Amino acid sequence: MTRVLVLVAPGESELAGLDGLPGEVEVQTVSAEADLREALPHADVLVVTDFRTGLLERCWPANPKIKWVHATSAGVDALLFPALAESDIPITNAKGIFDRGIAEYVLGAVLLFAKDTMGNLALQSEHRWQHRDTEMIDQRRALIVGAGSIGGEVARLLKAVGMQVTGIARRAREDVNFDVVLGNDCLFDCLSVADYVVITAPLTEDTQGLFDDRAFAAMKSGARLINVGRGPIVQTEALLAALQSGHLAGAALDVFEQEPVPEDHPLWEQPNVMMSAHMAGDFIGWQTALGEQFVANFKGWQQGQALFNQVKK
Repeated sequence: MTRVLVLVAPGESELAGLDGLPGEVEVQTVSAEADLREALPHADVLVVTDFRTGLLERCWPANPKIKWVHATSAGVDALLFPALAESDIPITNAKGIFDRGIAEYVLGAVLLFAKDTMGNLALQSEHRWQHRDTEMIDQRRALIVGAGSIGGEVARLLKAVGMQVTGIARRAREDVNFDVVLGNDCLFDCLSVADYVVITAPLTEDTQGLFDDRAFAAMKSGARLINVGRGPIVQTEALLAALQSGHLAGAALDVFEQEPVPEDHPLWEQPNVMMSAHMAGDFIGWQTALGEQFVANFKGWQQGQALFNQVKK
């Protein structure tokens, strides 16, 4: 009997899509800290859908029998506490599930700014008929910071509508989805010419607070920022200053340093900011797709195959 433990957020339903697991697998879903603490020492596989800071680390047993941890997200930074990060336990993620949804979100945000959709809505709310010219996105320059799976899909869609797309990664490389992929050392040079800067990078020591006053000052005047990566990559106060000064023309933000964003936060009142609740990749049916992806990985693992989507710690 293989025991699969699923950690979900309080009030969250059980992970869908697990019906395909073999009959000899026992699945237990928990959300309360006491239940997690009791169940963890007996679990063979842990599936995490709830990334509450510190919860898993507090409950982590001294001698876990867990053979594999799976995260139902692309980013796994919340799971990399020392006891797990330094162990031999493999961690897999949900790479591929959210790529297309996030890419469509980014394309929508680009069009939102280019066609001044927020201006249309503001004028409509005032019952005002006001003709304006709007921008074309053909041949505009997009810089994607984070040229991984999600960044590659974003690049593919943006290139399809005629944009020039540069990627930033740890090292320069060739990638068919991009016009060019450059190394991290080229970031500031690229910021100065990009019309749209899209963040798809994971949160690491190198990316934490990467977009600060200096980075925003390096960006082209009138550029727009789109963050679908991780909130703490962007220093919020620095972004606000760049927006309020007029140096940046707008920002579309799906992730934030603090989530939920406080009701009295000045970002809510910025006329050139579009905000969403960490949902860029969450398409209708995404929960089932996550469960089915885990089942496929589990079946291969049971047959002795290597886990796919394994994350480097």
